[in-house]
Amino acid sequence: MPALLLANCSSAPKDYAYRFVPGKTAVLEGRYARAPKDAPEAVKRAIAAGNRLVGKPYIYGGGHRRVEDVGYDCSGTASYVLYHAGLLRSPISSTEFRDYGSAGAGKWITLYPRRGHVFTVIAGLRLDTGYNGQGEGPQWSTRGRPAKGAVLRHPPGL
Repeated sequence: MPALLLANCSSAPKDYAYRFVPGKTAVLEGRYARAPKDAPEAVKRAIAAGNRLVGKPYIYGGGHRRVEDVGYDCSGTASYVLYHAGLLRSPISSTEFRDYGSAGAGKWITLYPRRGHVFTVIAGLRLDTGYNGQGEGPQWSTRGRPAKGAVLRHPPGL
């Protein structure tokens, strides 16, 4: 019974589910995202950075030793977009993202770090290296994704 109560706890992360909100949600045009016109500049920079990663291969450890790399893993991808948005000083691991920024979902950017993986939702679109059904490597998606074990975090103010 206690496990059932914990599973229904309101603080447990919700699975990511795409939901379009006019003026707040980025638009997916082919493989690339277009930021909402009135999004904060940091969000626009994060989306532009995510677009630069589309088509790069998945490389375990990619983006950890240096921000600009030939390929990226999940935390390298999250680090890259936050770095280029001015929200992170240097790359960090998926485990370190569990303590990044502020707790809970953000208004514009939410990270879903869990043991061994992290994905990022920026203006409603998911930037992820897996669970896309279209191969590996950083890419945008509107496809839902389970968030079991994730601790939602966001950059302060966003």
